[in-house]
Amino acid sequence: MTCRKFRTIQNVKMKNILLFASVVLLLASCSNSNQGELVGARKKSKPFYQPDPYGMIFIPQGSYTMGVGGEDLTYGQLHQPKTISVSGFFMDETEITNNEYREFVYWVRDSIARTLLGEVRPDEFLITENEKTGEIYDPPFLNWKEDIEWNSEDQDVRDVLEEMYLPDFERYFRRKEIDTRKLFYEYYWVDLQAAAKKEFVEGADFRNAGLANRPKGLENRSIYVRKEMINVYPDTLAWIHDYTYSFNDPLTEKYFWHPAYDHYPVVGVNWSQAKAFCVWRTEKLNSYLRAKKGEVSLAEFRLPTEAEWEWAARGGNHLNPYPWGGPYTRNDKGCFLANFKPIRGNYIADGGLRTVIVGHFPPNDWGLYDMAGNVAEWTNSAFDPSSYNFTWDMNPNYTYNAKENDPPVMKRKVIRGGSWKDIAYYLQVTTRAYEYQDTAKSYIGFRTIQPFLGRNKGDNPNKASRVYN
Repeated sequence: MTCRKFRTIQNVKMKNILLFASVVLLLASCSNSNQGELVGARKKSKPFYQPDPYGMIFIPQGSYTMGVGGEDLTYGQLHQPKTISVSGFFMDETEITNNEYREFVYWVRDSIARTLLGEVRPDEFLITENEKTGEIYDPPFLNWKEDIEWNSEDQDVRDVLEEMYLPDFERYFRRKEIDTRKLFYEYYWVDLQAAAKKEFVEGADFRNAGLANRPKGLENRSIYVRKEMINVYPDTLAWIHDYTYSFNDPLTEKYFWHPAYDHYPVVGVNWSQAKAFCVWRTEKLNSYLRAKKGEVSLAEFRLPTEAEWEWAARGGNHLNPYPWGGPYTRNDKGCFLANFKPIRGNYIADGGLRTVIVGHFPPNDWGLYDMAGNVAEWTNSAFDPSSYNFTWDMNPNYTYNAKENDPPVMKRKVIRGGSWKDIAYYLQVTTRAYEYQDTAKSYIGFRTIQPFLGRNKGDNPNKASRVYN
């Protein structure tokens, strides 16, 4: 009886093992073949979801008539209304402030200091190996966890950091001052415009037509990689050189670094510096996502195109001249709705003599502040009087990567929105103006955007339809 019971239990166990193995094989077979149906390449990663970036407002995609309803005081025919469509994106709700841009400047300063300190203290300020995988970093990464001892008693450290200070400044003014002329930010970018150009070369192999038009790229794709070295410190003398015969010395000395102006829009930043800020902000976010969450992000910050800026400034109001949706610069109580030059030069009638704190006036219907007045804003677009005619009607943009030795006319970049020193005409959403990309003004700032990539809710393998709402 005991032996028979034992054999019965043994047989049951064997049947269970065989049944379990059969189920595993069946599931593995289904998993590998997907039952012969087309379901797409499946990834183990989580479904993609693009969160709302901090301090940004979502601007939905839409279609509108760009340039309609604008006055043409100069008879320059710069508006030329045209119906266009624009993709969705996120935009900073205010202009970039002094405090925000100062974070960029401090990062560049500290990265230079850590690079110098890595020569005398490589164990502290350089990371040469991945502790988990053993991967060797060449070149090594900077160690941002180690504090910089600006007043170190170590003579080697003091000698290295001395390179960053202005010479003899302490002797005359009894304090040390960082030499801002050395604050350069280095970055690389791919010139897709150049890579997309078709070039005919006699004798080229045209069997692969998509690549045969770019023989240089086939040989060496690095020819499309551009290197930039940008000094990031704002031109604090902009207040003086813009208005020579005016006493602006106090602003020149304090506007950028004094805490009283923390939340005022940054000025004295040229187009190239604004572009470098966007690259740094992109890398700042992506570095965090890679290090902390192990995620690969496609987040990118950049300057808005001229079309994107106007679509955002309109706030959903298609035919009104101002961001707040009305034809007047005052509300029903007689209060001005922006910081500009009202009446016949009465700068303080709107409450501000020059720039004012960001977000002081009400936002437009999409929640964006100061899309008119306070400071004009750089866009990504190059300026051409006839660009409305030759650009496409979907996400139109005319760009030109001007070089240092190019003529000034090729360095013109579109600015929008008007500023504290402009009359109401320049506050209109359709008014086009320009400034040269290598100049910095006391009335031009910027804000950034992040393109909307979409949100994937994930797919359901048991769902028969390919459509996911």
